[in-house]
Amino acid sequence: MLAKFRPLMATAAKARAPPAMAASTAAAAAAAERDEHVHYKHTDACQHLRWTAKESYEYMYARPWSRVVDFYAEAVRAGAGAAGLAKLFGKNENDYTLDTTGENYLTPSEKQTVTISSKDRGGRWERVTFKIVLSYHGGSFDGWQKQPDLNTVQGLVEKQLGQFVDERKAKQLEARSLPIEGCAVVAGRTDKGVTALQQVCSFYTWRKDVKSEDIKDTINVAAPDKIKPLLVSKIAREFHPNFAAKWRRYMYIFPLDEDAKLIVGEEYSSKVLENSECNIKPQSFDVAKVDGILRKLAGKTLSYKMFARDTQASRSVGPPTECFMFHSRAVVAKLHCANEDYKEGMSVMCVELVANRFLRKMVRVLVATAIREAAAGAGEDALLNLMEATDRRATAPPAPPEGLCLVDVGYEDFNKQRCFIVD
Repeated sequence: MLAKFRPLMATAAKARAPPAMAASTAAAAAAAERDEHVHYKHTDACQHLRWTAKESYEYMYARPWSRVVDFYAEAVRAGAGAAGLAKLFGKNENDYTLDTTGENYLTPSEKQTVTISSKDRGGRWERVTFKIVLSYHGGSFDGWQKQPDLNTVQGLVEKQLGQFVDERKAKQLEARSLPIEGCAVVAGRTDKGVTALQQVCSFYTWRKDVKSEDIKDTINVAAPDKIKPLLVSKIAREFHPNFAAKWRRYMYIFPLDEDAKLIVGEEYSSKVLENSECNIKPQSFDVAKVDGILRKLAGKTLSYKMFARDTQASRSVGPPTECFMFHSRAVVAKLHCANEDYKEGMSVMCVELVANRFLRKMVRVLVATAIREAAAGAGEDALLNLMEATDRRATAPPAPPEGLCLVDVGYEDFNKQRCFIVD
C-alpha cells in the first residue's frame, strides 16, 4: 500500500523542495525589474528626455517654497478667503467675495419642500445645523483629519465646538470617558501642508440657544492667524458639505527658479556616453506647454486612477476613480510677499483646477506629471495617454504639498467667469 503512494510522495517532495530556490529566483527577478523600470517603460520619442521619479522629486522639492508658504500665510491672516488670490491675477477682489447667503445650494422649490417636510416634526428634525467656512494655513497643521497626538484642523475645530454640544451628547461622551467635542463634517480632507482659503464643514446641535456669532468667535481665538472662520450660518438639516458640493477648486503655485541646476543623475551621465540616442535632460519647462497639456482634461469625464495615491484597492477601478474636470489651466504670475526682501516679486506658475471631485493627491500628481511631460517635450495628449497606463509609476511623484491650496467649494452650478485663469 505504501509503495502505491511513493510516487505521489516523491512528487510532493519535489513541490516542497524548490521554495528557497523559487524565492531567490523571484527576488532576482524583482531586482532586475526594478533596475529595468527606473521609472516606467515609456515608449514614445521623449523617453530619453523624461525625468525619472527621483529626478522629478528632486526638481520639485528644490524650489524656494518658503515664499509660497509665506504668501498663503498672509492670505489666511488677511481673512479675505478666495478673494485673497485676486491680486495675483490682476482681478478685482469684489468679484470673488464670499457668498454670505449660506443656503445657495438649494433651489427655491427645494427650500419650500424642505420647509414643508420638516414642519411639525420632532427628533432629528429639531436639531440646528451650522455651515462653517474656514480658512487655515496648511504649514501650521498636520492636515485636516483628526489623529492622535497630532495638531490637526479637525481636532482643533471639534475641540472648540465641544462647548456647543447638547447635554445628552455630553453625558454620552462622559460615560465613554471621551472628551466633550463636537462633530465637524467636512467637504474634503486636506493633507499636511495644504492650505485652504474657503474650506466648508458643518456642525449640528439640539441646543436652541447657540448663535452663529458664538461659534465664529470661539474658533477665531483657537489659533489666531493660523485658522480663521469666515462665515458661520444656520442652514437646512439636509445640507452635507461633501455630498451637496457640485465642484471644488484648487490652486497650485509653483515657483519658477531661474537658477535651477541641470537635472542629470550620475547613473544617467554614464548612459549618455554609452548610448548616442540619449540626450541631456532638460532643466526647465515651458508654462505654455503645461497649459496646453492641462487644457485637454477640461470638459471630460475621465478615470484618474493613475494619478491617485494612497487609495484603497476597492476604489482604484470603475466610477469611484472618475472625475469631471470643469476647468484646467496654467499661467505665469508674479508672487508678491509682505516681506520687504521680496518686493520685486517672484515668477511662479499658477495651476487652477476645478472638478466635481478629486482623488487623494490627484492634484499634486497631475501638476508634477504635467511639468515632467512639458519638460520632456511630450505632446498635448500626454496626460490623456497616461490614463490607460497599467502602472502608477508612469506618472510622476506628487508635487510638494506647500504649493497646493483648496480655494473654495461650490454648491451652485459652476460659472467659468469666476475662475482666475480665463481666456
